[in-house]
Formats: sequence, C-alpha cells, structure tokens
Amino acid sequence: MTGMVTFDDEKEEKELAEVKEEEEEDLIQTLALRYGLPYINLVPLPVETDALRLVPEAEARKAMLAPFALLGKKAGIAVFSPHTDAVRATLERLAKAGFEVSPHMASHKSLAKVWDRYKDLSSASETSAGAVALGASEMARATAEVKTLQDAIPLIQKVMGSKEPNRISRLVETALGVAIAIDASDIHLEPEETYVTLRFRLDGILQEALRFDRATYALMNSRIKLLSGLKLNIREEAQDGRFSVHLPSSAEPERALGGDADIEVRVSALPGAYGESIVLRILNPKSISVPLESLGMHPKLLAVIEREISKPNGMLLTTGPTGSGKTTTLYAFLRKIHTPGVKIITIEDPIEYHLPGIVQTQVEKEKQYTFASGLRSALRQDPDVIMVGEIRDEETAETAINAALTGHLVFSTLHTNNAAGTFPRLIDLGVNAKTLTSAINLCMAQRLVRKLCEHCKKEEKIPEKEKVRIETALKGLPTDIEAPQKEKYWTATAGCEKCNGTGYRGRTGVYEGILANSVIEKVVRENPSEREIAAAAKPQGIPTMVEDGVLKVLAGVTSFEELQRVVDINA
Repeated sequence: MTGMVTFDDEKEEKELAEVKEEEEEDLIQTLALRYGLPYINLVPLPVETDALRLVPEAEARKAMLAPFALLGKKAGIAVFSPHTDAVRATLERLAKAGFEVSPHMASHKSLAKVWDRYKDLSSASETSAGAVALGASEMARATAEVKTLQDAIPLIQKVMGSKEPNRISRLVETALGVAIAIDASDIHLEPEETYVTLRFRLDGILQEALRFDRATYALMNSRIKLLSGLKLNIREEAQDGRFSVHLPSSAEPERALGGDADIEVRVSALPGAYGESIVLRILNPKSISVPLESLGMHPKLLAVIEREISKPNGMLLTTGPTGSGKTTTLYAFLRKIHTPGVKIITIEDPIEYHLPGIVQTQVEKEKQYTFASGLRSALRQDPDVIMVGEIRDEETAETAINAALTGHLVFSTLHTNNAAGTFPRLIDLGVNAKTLTSAINLCMAQRLVRKLCEHCKKEEKIPEKEKVRIETALKGLPTDIEAPQKEKYWTATAGCEKCNGTGYRGRTGVYEGILANSVIEKVVRENPSEREIAAAAKPQGIPTMVEDGVLKVLAGVTSFEELQRVVDINA
C-alpha cells in the first residue's frame, strides 16, 4: 500500500508565520546593535496607558512607532526604523514638548501589540506620570476587605486569576494597596526555582503571603521596572529606582494623612540564582510623623533630649543598626525645633521623607556631592541646624565636629552598638579626643521592639529563671527610677484580627543616652573602652537600653521574648 502525504495548509501557514516572526526579531536585534539602540520585545510587557497619549494612533501607525512607557518626563518609544522622516518628526515634537525620549527598536509584532491598546484609551483615566494612582474606590475596597494579611491573600489571588488585559498593573497596585492597608513597610518578591514568594514586612518581621508562578512574576518584574525607571534589559546587575503612589485622602479615612498623600516607593532589584529579587520599600509619611514624646523614650532621657536640642550649638548623635528607627528620631528632633526663625538644612542619602519648611539635599556620588562636601556647602548657607544622614568617614566627622564647635546645632547618626561606643568610634575616625566632648552634647543608642497587641496579650507570672535575669538586668537601675512591678509580665498569644495574627501591633523604641559632661571628657582623653565610658556615665541616672527594655516588659508594652530578640539582656 502506497503511503499518502497529507497537507494541513492552516498549520503550515501558522508555522511559517512563526518562523518569519522569529527571523524578524533576530533581524531587529542585529539592527539595534548596528544603530546603537536597545532592542525591546513588547509582547510580554505591560503598556502604560499614559504613554499612549503622547502620540495619536494614526501618527504612531504611520511612523511605525509605539510609545510604551512614561516616567515623569522620560518616554520610552519603540520604533521599527529609527531614521525615517516620520520617526524623526515625532521624536523632535516630543523633545520640544520637554520629554526625554528613549528610543528602542522593536518588531512589527511588538508595535502591533501596543497599537491594539489604543482602544483602551477611551475608558482609561489619566494618571500622574511616574505614579501609581490608587483611586478612592479601590483603596476604600482594599481597606474594607483587608484588615489582616490573611484577608489580603484571597484578594491578591483573585487579581492573579483574572483574565483582564490590565491584570499585571492591577496586581502591582493591589499589592501596594494591601501593604498600605496593613501598614507594611516593605514588599518582597523572591524567585525560587519553580515558584515566587510574596512577603510583606510587618513591624520589622517578614510575613509570607503566598507563592505564585514565575510567568506572572516575569510580567510583574517588567511592570515594576517600568514604573520605577529601571532598565528592562538589565537582569545581571543590581538596580535602584523609585516611584510614588498617589493616595487621595478619602481613600484612607482612618489614617488621617491630611489631604492627598504621595507615598514614595523605593525599588531595589538584585540578581539571584533564580532571577531578580525585588524589594519595594514603602515610605509612608505618617510612619515618621511621630512626635518626639511618642517615640517611647523614658521620661528621664526625654527631658535630657528636650534640653539639649534647645541649645544653639553642639551635636546630638543617635546610633544603632539599620532599621532601628534612627531616621524617625532625627526627624522628630527637627519637627520639635522647627520654627520660621530657624534655618534647617539636611544632607541625606537618600531623602526618604519630605519635610515642609526645611532645605533637604541628597547625596549624589556621581556628582561628587558626598556627606562631607554637602556639609561644607551647607555651612556656607548660614544654617542654624544641620542634619547629616550618617557620619561614615574622617572628613565628614571632622567637618561635623567643627560645625558643632562654631555655633551650629548638628544632628547625625553613627553605626555603633551602644551609646558608649560613639566616642571610641569617632576617635577611630580621626577626631581629636580633646575636642570631641566639647562638640558633643548627647549620644544615644536605640532599637525597635514590637509592642504587644492590647486586644490579645496574655498576662503570666514570671518564671523563676527569668525573674533572676530581670533582677540582674535592673540591678544598676538609678535609685530614683522604680520598676512598675516584678511579679508578672505579658506574652504574645496566637494573635487576633487587630494584629494580623502575630500577637504584636506597632513598634516602640528602647533607648539609652550619655551626656558629654566633664566626667566623660576626662575619661575619653585616656583612650577608654566602651565599658569604662558606660561606667563613667552611670551617675547620670539615664537607664541603659537593657534597663529601658525590661521596664517596658514589666509595664506590659512588649514581651520578654521580643526584647531578647533585639537586645542582649546578659550584656
């Protein structure tokens, strides 16, 4: 029997079309290298509706180009051929309108995908370029539906499973809306070999929300990069970007942000074994608008601080690891002393929160604007108060010390474990020990502990073993400070709706401080250890971090377990 060959014309045409598309993509990539332009495949990427408004559909089709991204005044335009008269005319028009155009080369298939989105323009509302606009109705729904992290999971899954064309944009917005609703400080997207983990940081602790597929993550990755101004085609290098979330006041009635709020989101992309790990840090203005009196300082230390920040000159240093609340403390200082008659200049890296009435500048290493050069420039502006984000090197340390000695009040941070470590650290940086204590008014150290949830915390009798440790920790407590009681403490239970099921809600600080008085001055000149400085500071009567923390445990503010996580009780 003779074998018969059958032809499936439709299938062959489809395969031929796919081969042609692949060949065209390869050709465009080659031409992009020749022209020195980046190549982009827009098929898997989300297209920003606001970008489409830059070029009318008829003009885009005629010129064989497609606007696909818009961040502030930076516009991403895909072109099939960069040197036609029509393309030049469109790019020149956009440049004259003040846009910084970034041309990419793309295939017919990519352009067609963008052109197809023009039909969505009629129903889309315009948003502020470079910002995610979370509408009042959407945020009202998020705050109504999401009270805990567990509430957020089905909402995120629902958006993930939808078939809407703007699914990925909605997914990013939903994740941001959820984070704001539950007061999360960070969103983490972490790719593994076969899945991606979504986690939120609540009160300093990461909480896993859900795991989802890598294909969805790839689209989210591109959307986040477009929003934050990161390069789409770079995946093997770390990148940092930012965008803002516009949040109408009506969307967050209980949080009283005071009018429309722009919440900054800082984005970090880091290459890993299975793809880029992305972290979105949410800088909500309300998280740092904490009055000095509400930071959780012991009344004795608070009284000392209020006295020292009212002085016309000198330096106040706060120390602690990253994430210990130093920035919040410094901003509380600034708000406390800020009046129309006081000129305040800050040098930050980066500017995390904008404060009205204060001149804030940002370190830019590419332009040689460092903490040291920024501080020198700030001194020429006749300031009364200067805030230096961090003292990292000898030049910054010396300039800051000199500023404090010449009639300026200086606030800054330093990386040491405790207040006593401030003096040896500055001496290591080359500061003269004789001028050190003349410049410094007060050095502090701080950590953040989670506060027990008032709705579900559980009272317990202190076990004998832990009672001994508490007694030991309070052995050196100043005689004029009494513990509230020593028989019971409180622990975190399984949690409730109010605390996202964690047993904790919100955070407070544990602090210590050392005044640079004549006793400390004498000790510092003898090249002392931290222990010797701490002993010399004991008569000042300010509780140490351990003492402050234990007092908070006995008052039911935090748990003994939480304090041990943050502070070495046995130190």
